[in-house]
Amino acid sequence: MIRKEFREYRRNRFIIYTMGTLPLIFTALPVITLFSISNSEDPTTVRTQVAITLLLLLVIPVVLPATIAAYSVIGERDQGTLEPLLTTPVTREEFLLGKSLAATIPTVGVAYVFFIVLVVAIRLGAASIVSHAVWQPSWFLAELLFAPLLAAWSVWVGTAISARSSDVRVAQQLGTLASLPALVLPLLMSLQVFKPTATTAVVIAVALAIIDVAAWRIVSKMFDRERLITGASAVTMRAEAGT
Repeated sequence: MIRKEFREYRRNRFIIYTMGTLPLIFTALPVITLFSISNSEDPTTVRTQVAITLLLLLVIPVVLPATIAAYSVIGERDQGTLEPLLTTPVTREEFLLGKSLAATIPTVGVAYVFFIVLVVAIRLGAASIVSHAVWQPSWFLAELLFAPLLAAWSVWVGTAISARSSDVRVAQQLGTLASLPALVLPLLMSLQVFKPTATTAVVIAVALAIIDVAAWRIVSKMFDRERLITGASAVTMRAEAGT
């Protein structure tokens, strides 16, 4: 399933375009702002700007997987490949896991690459006050933990919407919007409602993991092979057969 999805990504230029351009859109202006800060700037202002920039980096593993996952089922249906795929011996768990990993792995990889490039560039070229604010263990741990957990949430939300939608663009828009609430916990840390420490990052990561598991269970229960193939749920088909 994962290899199949990766082949599909290579053929679909929209997905490649999205992975390449959206991170630049979200991070370009905040990064420019960080490099324009001088050592005479107020430390509180610097910490706030750094927090905003690092939060926007976490938008990458939220928006990109949601866009891809929202295409995962409805895209197959539009191409006429969903029914042959679902009639194979592939189990529901294999189907969902393959789709989710194929959306999560590249997007989390993109998020990590952007983060690494940013922090290294800041270390080499930004003011020392900015470098000190960025190079904190709590921010590194937050990026390491939050990126895959936020991506997993977005994938489950996007997959659920994709399975219930009839239009690709609508599914992608709804998937993106529905994935954003998961940013609330990282946002509270970035705004220092919770003190940005390594312990806080771990606690928030555990909360996100619990949310992801709950979302996975809900999506698994919603996934109805018969409905995806025929447009009717299995319960409805059995009721009709009984009459």
